[in-house]
Amino acid sequence: MKKIPLELVKELRNMTLASVANCKSALEEAEGDVKKAAQLIRKRGLEIAAKKGERVAKEGRVEAYVHLGNKVGVLLEVDCETDFVARNPEFCQFTKDLAMQITALNPAYIKCEDVPNDILEQEKDKELFCKTHCLLEQAFVKDPSLSIKDYLGSLVAKLSENIVIRRFIRYKIGE
Repeated sequence: MKKIPLELVKELRNMTLASVANCKSALEEAEGDVKKAAQLIRKRGLEIAAKKGERVAKEGRVEAYVHLGNKVGVLLEVDCETDFVARNPEFCQFTKDLAMQITALNPAYIKCEDVPNDILEQEKDKELFCKTHCLLEQAFVKDPSLSIKDYLGSLVAKLSENIVIRRFIRYKIGE
């Protein structure tokens, strides 16, 4: 197996937030292809997140974001397992990014399972409805190649804790 250049590992780490060891092994498995390696890391992150989904998340953070001009604001609760992770800079950045995402794209639900059946049955394209109205299915505003679910999965994999987007509310003047 050929040696993976450090620059590729750094590039993949910046893209995915994964550990150096995970980036290196994903690049080795993808034979140096950064895009394939990023997909592998995202897939592994979602698998890890699914395994950790049973664990209780009783700590966390409430994030507040008010957009420039004070016309739109968001309150958001994201839970994790320990207060150590709740204070982690990457977790804090995640909650800030989510609050900005909610402000920008105005999702109505956290996940597709939250959408009432009668509303979903009225839609011709259920998948498109979920991608526009469910936070976890939306493309991340800072990196459209990444969904919020992928972003969450990579953070769960990196921090090794269950992380749950519990609830949010978006306020807009006149609504």
